[in-house]
Amino acid sequence: MLGWELPPHNSGGLGVACYHLCKALAKKPVDIEFILPYHAPFVENFMKVTAAHPQGAKVVMTNSGAYDSYKYVFDDGHEEHVDIVGQQMAFEDAVARIASSKEYDVIHAHDWLTFRAALRAKQAKMHCPLILHVHSIERDRAGGQTGNPLVREIEATSMLVADKIIAVSQLTKDAIIEEYGIPADKIDVVHNSVDHTTFEALDADNAYNYLVTMKSNGYRVVTNVGRLTVQKGLTNFLLAAKEVINRAPRTFFLIVGSGEQYFELIELAAKLGIAENVIFTGFQRGKNWRDSFAIADLFVMPSISEPFGIAPLESVGFGTPTLISNQSGVKEVLHNTLKVDFWDVHEMANQITAVVQNDALRDTLQANASAELNRMSWDHTADKLFSIYQHHMQKVTA
Repeated sequence: MLGWELPPHNSGGLGVACYHLCKALAKKPVDIEFILPYHAPFVENFMKVTAAHPQGAKVVMTNSGAYDSYKYVFDDGHEEHVDIVGQQMAFEDAVARIASSKEYDVIHAHDWLTFRAALRAKQAKMHCPLILHVHSIERDRAGGQTGNPLVREIEATSMLVADKIIAVSQLTKDAIIEEYGIPADKIDVVHNSVDHTTFEALDADNAYNYLVTMKSNGYRVVTNVGRLTVQKGLTNFLLAAKEVINRAPRTFFLIVGSGEQYFELIELAAKLGIAENVIFTGFQRGKNWRDSFAIADLFVMPSISEPFGIAPLESVGFGTPTLISNQSGVKEVLHNTLKVDFWDVHEMANQITAVVQNDALRDTLQANASAELNRMSWDHTADKLFSIYQHHMQKVTA
């Protein structure tokens, strides 16, 4: 299995999905070697984690996250700095060496950054079925625009060569067919899920002490947790926030995450005159991450294009109902949620206002969503993937 990140060295939901998927697959049992582009301590014993990087590199450093530039320190002491494309090419060469030296039954690769490496592994192991797991396509990451032509070429070529494509939602399957002309019967929809063991008991003392105090004085909190990128639709979220604050001034907006729009969004909040009601925390883990869901009366995911979106499931798990965009794949499995088109700022504001002014609505939404969440499991996801593995392995041996 080829991936670009795993917790705790992850920038978003892709690493989380890979982790829980592998944990569930290991129960089948599936013997997994998960190959990353960097060294990372990994104490779990349900799979082997291997670093793939240039020969002679003894240290691999990222700028700040899994999707930033890299620095290699080699055995002879010299250093090399590479951008994300250079890192992808280095990963490709290293994976080709690994694939040539070992035996595998299946090659399973997650998202475009690993796809070229997957093609090289397929060259080395022609008998292995190649399965590409698509968590997003370039159109998603570009906020509905064309995006990077190099990335589109990698996606298109890899999908044509693959034996099977896994899409995380019907929304994503439809986008793959529309963008790249891949036959529908080559694509299977396998939804992401949720690991209930991650919903640790919340501490009595929430990390956001200021918001706890303000809520005791009648304020309400609306949260967004995710990467601050154009794909996530946060500009519209802030425009809706301004409308909400005009109608319900005792509302705070808590924005948790990092990304290239961080300073742009802070400046926008100031220009809109709502800065005193909007709190930016940066990237959070552990208790601060859990408490950012728990402190909220409503979680909002206003994504322009969200192939799946695990965060709403996490929000419900920590006790908070959700509002998601109609352009989100998670709506296919989570039905007890409010929905709005990402571009409809006025309706988004209407729905947020309805929840912050009506505790009964908030509590009913959460109770129904929680019952739905309790029926979800990564084991169901792993069952579907295991069947796909078996089917394609049998085709190879037939």
